[in-house]
Amino acid sequence: MKSYAVLNLDDMRIAIPLQCVERVVRAVHITSLPAAPEIVLGLVNVAGRVVPVVNMRRRFRLTERDILLSDLLVIAHSSSRVIAFMVDKASGEFEYAESDVIDTAAVLHGLEYLDGIMKLDDGLILIHNLDRFLSLEEAVSLDRAMAIKTEM
Repeated sequence: MKSYAVLNLDDMRIAIPLQCVERVVRAVHITSLPAAPEIVLGLVNVAGRVVPVVNMRRRFRLTERDILLSDLLVIAHSSSRVIAFMVDKASGEFEYAESDVIDTAAVLHGLEYLDGIMKLDDGLILIHNLDRFLSLEEAVSLDRAMAIKTEM
């Protein structure tokens, strides 16, 4: 069994491995990051550490909206970096067996950032892979933008 944190964006539910989640905090001011890829909203200071904020709404082609006071920032780590992303709410944890997951390639090609889809009685949960969320081009562009920011 694997444990996941379940997060909400509008009516969409996504899951990320629970061991990748460092913390969930209320939305804070996001500082813009010039030259960052379009998927990056900007930067936040988390306990003295500068962390890029990724726009999950853009990745999933959801309607963009202003950040609300009720929004949450999920601080998580992939194998190569710490990132933050804005969600509407965190709705809990769940465990599942590998055999219960639908392979995304069986549904639609080109969803490299998803590890699978979990079908529940009340809907679907998209299982997210943080290591593949940013494309190689986006990761390189983000690294360049972060390097420029730290030089300033």
